[in-house]
Order: sequence, then structure tokens, then C-alpha cells
Amino acid sequence: MDRDMTLGIIGVGHLAVAVIEGLIASGMAPGDILLAPRGKGPAMADRFGVRLAADNAAVVAESGIVLLAVRPGAAADAVADLGWRPGQRLVSACAGVPIEALQRAAPEAEVVRVMPLTAASIGASPTLVFPADPDVVALLERVGSPVPLRREDDFEVATVHAAVYGWAQALIATGAKWSAAQGLDEATARRLAARTFVAAGRMIAEQPAPMDDLIAALATPGGITEAGLRSLERSGVPAGWEEACDVVLGRLKGS
Repeated sequence: MDRDMTLGIIGVGHLAVAVIEGLIASGMAPGDILLAPRGKGPAMADRFGVRLAADNAAVVAESGIVLLAVRPGAAADAVADLGWRPGQRLVSACAGVPIEALQRAAPEAEVVRVMPLTAASIGASPTLVFPADPDVVALLERVGSPVPLRREDDFEVATVHAAVYGWAQALIATGAKWSAAQGLDEATARRLAARTFVAAGRMIAEQPAPMDDLIAALATPGGITEAGLRSLERSGVPAGWEEACDVVLGRLKGS
């Protein structure tokens, strides 16, 4: 087994599982994935045939790139004294943990921050990455679309969108349940609500017009979109959304 081609993973929880699912679906060989033996590691080995290491030190010793996906408060301790090789990539998916904190714990490693979403499992994660290490970016392309950032100072603001991802699913579920309560078939309601959000996202992402112009084109005077937007504004939804973003950013910055 080529060590340099092996991806090691320390912290095999729900996010790591999503990444593993996406990597396997992309055609990555199970033998090129090496997991720490705790958490969901044994279950993933049984399910996909990926390899299990004896311990975290073995993950580092036998891998070229190591993905760290533990709880933020445990990140530094999880990577300390593991025998990192000079320049070995330590790829952290630990929200709110700066590069400097991990660099102190593992000074030999080259630290890269990432923030994948569970949509990695279906190859659809817009994954934040800083710095844009070519090998790490190539790995992330297997599970979606990497989003390189220009500086680490942007990482926390950008990571707020990992929470927005969950809120968007809650909004989709609300719309789908409302439609079903009005008599629409549940499967149709779910599919329609989800695909409507996908369509809206693609318009914002792919059309060059300013976002406000795209919205204004839909919110014609006296129309249903305008009526709904005004109702949301009266209910304080836009301000509440921004407040929620502020709360998450404060958590990420430790304030």
C-alpha cells in the first residue's frame, strides 16, 4: 500500500462518515482509506472494506494526508505527539480551530483547514479550504466543489454557512410539511420543496446579475412573491436570520 496515496481519518463521526461515503462513491479504493479505530471506524470498515489502524499514531504513520474531524475542543490534544513527518498534511475539519493552534500541537505538519458538509456523501459539498493545497483540493473535488478562501481570517464567517445548510433543510422541511398539510402528496411535496431550493441556489450561483436584481425580477408588484416577502419582513424573518448568523459567528470566534 502506497503510504502517500492513503487518506487517514482521525475522528470518525457523522461528518467523516459522509466524506467516506462520498469518496467511495467517487471511485476511491477502500484500501486507500485508513481510519482510527474508535467511533464509527469499525462500522465503516465492515461496510466499505476500508482499513482500520491500531491507533491515531498508526493513522499518521501510514497515511499521506490525515483528516481530523474530532470535536473542536479535543483537536489539539488529538494530534499531539503522533510522529508527524515534516510537511505531512494535517487537514482539519474542526470548526473554529485556527491553524496556529494545531501547528503548536503538531509543528512538523502542514495544516490545512476545511469545512465539508454532509452533502459530501452525495458528491455535492461546497467545501471551504485554506490554504488551497493542490492535493487537498483534488481530494475535495471527489466529494463536491472546493471553495478556496484567500485568508484564514475569512474562515469563521464562511463557516457560518455550514449552519445555514442545516437551516435551509429546516426551511425545506417546513415548506414540504405545509404543502402536505394542504393535501399535496407527501413525496411530491418533499421533492418539490427541495428542488425549488436547488433551483433558487443555482440561479444565485450561476446568473451574473446582482442578487437584488434577481429577487426584484421575481417580486413583481402585487404578485405572490412580493406578498410573501412582505409577510416575512413583517414577521422579522430577515433580521432573525441575520441574528442567527451573528450567534453562530460568535460561537465560532469563542465570544
